[in-house]
Amino acid sequence: MVYVYLLILAVYLILFLLSLGEKGNPFQKMAARIFRKQQERQKRSTRGDWKRALYIRQLGEKLKTLQPEIAAEKQIREHYLSLYALLLMVVFVGDLFCLAAWFSAHSAAKLVGGGYLSRNAYGEGDVEVGLKAEIPGVQEEIFEYLLEERRLTEEELEISYAEAAALLPGVILGGNACLEEVRSDLDLVPALEGYPFQISWESDSYSLIHTDGTVHNEELTGSEVVTLTAVFRYEEWFRELQFPVQINPIIYTPEEALRARMEELLRERDESSRSGEVMALPERIGTEPVIWSEIIEDSSGYFLLLVLFAAGVLYWGRGRELDQKLEARKRELLLAYPEIVNKLALYMGAGMTVRNAFLKMGEDYKKQKEGKKKYVYEEILLTCYELQGGRSETEAYAHFGKRCQVQAYMKLSALLSQNIRKGSNDLLRILRQEADHAFAERKNLAKKLGEEAGTKLLLPMMMMLCVVMVIIMIPAYFSFTLN
Repeated sequence: MVYVYLLILAVYLILFLLSLGEKGNPFQKMAARIFRKQQERQKRSTRGDWKRALYIRQLGEKLKTLQPEIAAEKQIREHYLSLYALLLMVVFVGDLFCLAAWFSAHSAAKLVGGGYLSRNAYGEGDVEVGLKAEIPGVQEEIFEYLLEERRLTEEELEISYAEAAALLPGVILGGNACLEEVRSDLDLVPALEGYPFQISWESDSYSLIHTDGTVHNEELTGSEVVTLTAVFRYEEWFRELQFPVQINPIIYTPEEALRARMEELLRERDESSRSGEVMALPERIGTEPVIWSEIIEDSSGYFLLLVLFAAGVLYWGRGRELDQKLEARKRELLLAYPEIVNKLALYMGAGMTVRNAFLKMGEDYKKQKEGKKKYVYEEILLTCYELQGGRSETEAYAHFGKRCQVQAYMKLSALLSQNIRKGSNDLLRILRQEADHAFAERKNLAKKLGEEAGTKLLLPMMMMLCVVMVIIMIPAYFSFTLN
């Protein structure tokens, strides 16, 4: 996997060098380079990608709807530059984390020279090493081997021997019921928690029980008693404690027997090299050669998948965010519609023309504007600019309804345009009727939004109910149990 991570970094380096002429931070430069090359490739394409062209056009319409004062091409460019820069940054940082995780996993490797396990220094603790033993063409075995720390010669620990001797028989049972009925490995611990001494083990029959507690009973035909000796040491002082253990037979398959032999050889090499800095692994099992390799838990590949998934989610989220903004804009326009129609009716009732009413609303909005923009008044301002720029009222009102992209405003623009073209004395009456109808629609919309809010609160309410039930039931359960 490290080559994949380094390849990603190499791609970033090449892309950075190629984008030195662009503006912005390194990620923005690379994003600009990618976007420019993408545009050039599309222009050179003879067939063209009509699906992508349609998507770009729809994206431009959405962005233009949210910010009509900025050209669509510029907004599309800024949208893709920010998106590409974000994705490039996420993948780059994630790749660095993957590389760090890989180096962290491999820097702790214990297998050196192909056949030696490097021990921790005294006091650093034991370490579990994953090993794979492979006999070409015969068998492959995987081990989770506990490699103990380097023990300093003649240095041991001691504490209350009487207490430890009373606890030890119950500790070493492992999965067995008692020492008189042993069928699986014993747990011959090298130390007892809370007691600062080292315990070494001896057996009067290593062919049946090894000093690490491994029980070799695959060749037994009947029960046999083995005496285990635990040696408690503290500096120059030591004592011995003996345990009679009854071993019962068990049957192994040939594969299990070969594995057991491998484990036995590992224990023998371990015991013979306890004072050394390395442990030599067995080179042969019988007449067959053994090839050793260490199993390293490298989770950086999964992290890379997580990074790529996060980048994909971000890419999808950007498009989703744009749709949510458009939906919020539509809702805001619908809520503001009764106010706009009512103001038109009010100004026209005071003797203003439709043109002057629009200019009045635009001027009032510019005076009262406080940071947060209102989409409907931004559209009204654009209409005012068109009227002041010489565009006809009919076209300006038609553009107003088209830019709003809401049925109610399209209806209002059609009504105003029709009044300009054909003339009508009933426009004021129609606007007042439309204002009454719009207020009724706004009430229905507010009611619908309230119902949606209640539905969204249902899940938190259910979660709170579960928490309350747990708070009530747990004390009741414990009080019932105690009684």
